[in-house]
Amino acid sequence: MSKIIRIGTRDSELALWQANIVKKLLEQLDYKTVLVPVKSDGDLQLNKPIYELGITGVFTKTLDTAMLNGKIDIAVHSLKDVPTLLPEGIVQAAVLKRGNINDTLVFKNNEEFLSSKDGVIGTGSLRRRAQWLNRFPTHKVEDLRGNVNSRLEKLKTNEHWDGAIFAAAGLGRLEIRPDEAINLDWMIPAPGQGAVMVTAMSNDDYVLEACKQINHEETEICTSIERKFLNLLEGGCTAPIGAIAYIKDENVNFKGVLLSPDGTKRIAVSRVKPVGEHHDIAQFSADHIISKGGKRLIDAMQDLNNNTNIYSTKVLTDDQLLKFNTNLKVKSKDFIKTSPTRLNKSVIESELEHVVITSKNAVDALLSNFSADQLNFKNIYCVGRRTKKLIQQRIGSVVHSERNAQKLASYLESQLNKETVTFFCGNLRLDDLPNALKEAGNTVDEIEVYKTSHVNHNIDESIEGVMFFSPSGVKSYLETNTAEATAYCIGETTATEARKQFENVLVSQLPTVEGVIQLVNTNYNN
Repeated sequence: MSKIIRIGTRDSELALWQANIVKKLLEQLDYKTVLVPVKSDGDLQLNKPIYELGITGVFTKTLDTAMLNGKIDIAVHSLKDVPTLLPEGIVQAAVLKRGNINDTLVFKNNEEFLSSKDGVIGTGSLRRRAQWLNRFPTHKVEDLRGNVNSRLEKLKTNEHWDGAIFAAAGLGRLEIRPDEAINLDWMIPAPGQGAVMVTAMSNDDYVLEACKQINHEETEICTSIERKFLNLLEGGCTAPIGAIAYIKDENVNFKGVLLSPDGTKRIAVSRVKPVGEHHDIAQFSADHIISKGGKRLIDAMQDLNNNTNIYSTKVLTDDQLLKFNTNLKVKSKDFIKTSPTRLNKSVIESELEHVVITSKNAVDALLSNFSADQLNFKNIYCVGRRTKKLIQQRIGSVVHSERNAQKLASYLESQLNKETVTFFCGNLRLDDLPNALKEAGNTVDEIEVYKTSHVNHNIDESIEGVMFFSPSGVKSYLETNTAEATAYCIGETTATEARKQFENVLVSQLPTVEGVIQLVNTNYNN
């Protein structure tokens, strides 16, 4: 069945140009579309260079959130702005045919300053800054932020600036390239520069099939190599890394570079392989950079930036750790552990009319006791997007879900009266939901399916922020630690517990680990 594909985009002129290209391509294939513009953190925070706003994703997070919340179906990005690791559930759906890959110098009067030791250049990119200083070490580079038009205007009004660096593709697409401009063929562009990426939800087959038809295979091959190279070097907007791949005469040609932020150190690599034998280019090139001193260079930059301490009360995966801003030093330990309760088969012998499940732990515990076929649940209500997803994958459909227990309680109060509700919960569950159901005249049959126990860790170092994912985690942390840090909470229920002792409590917009990570990053960006 056809549907209108909602195209999410930043609301800058260039972003809207890109989104309209995607819209045009899809509509030529008879798909119905509509644009949904939003403003990103990167557009709002014009007082900081890009590399001070954190690791990649400063221009994509708002669209990621809108997609995960079901407000848009696809998002259109400049590929160079997209993190190499996408949020869980979001995938690359298409890459459009690449435009001009070059960086362009726009100068004010003439090019004579290039032979002078006193030149002044504007750019907000650490990669461009480092490469410029490597070539012109006596020049000065100053910050330049904003959209393409505003940056051109700032170049005109800053009298002491000799020029500024732009992406050639952006100037060309908006048809505003000045006559006083030259391409910097010697400057290696950002991975993905000049290309447009479309992302979508991994489970949206209709949209994925539509986007597959506008994908440009050659561009996909080249940009995938560049982005893998970037990922292997663990770089983002805060690391000066350049990469470009292109296909010529059936060969994939690759160039990559890593520099120190001040441009004094530069490690480069090049590689040529036939198409079809190109799959090791990124790995080979990254290994070469590392072997030539790249690891020491990257470690030095990380040590320089690791001046903030964030502690997670849940062990984080390597992929999740990579999502933090690079100026954050993050550690994690489990402050609680759960174990399933052994249940008697009599619990599920008859059909259960109304079932409430408030966590993935409860789902896992139920399935450790019974098979999905044994669970005869007529109406299931749950808390959390991921809990809902797990239930639907392994047990059955969900009648209704909410972000937290309080909201689910309000919903059930309005829907159920004098009913019997089976609440599968842990031993440390909160009273809000069962109390609300009872006050509405319902009978609540609470079945403890798992036990939560505290695991105490004494944090000796100074901590600026603590990430919490459950009220039990808050309680466990406070048994051996003080409440002096900022509490970053996965949801309102956890935040309510944290506010009992923490003065500064922030709540994630998304009730996921990635949502809390985004909350931390955004707070430090500000």
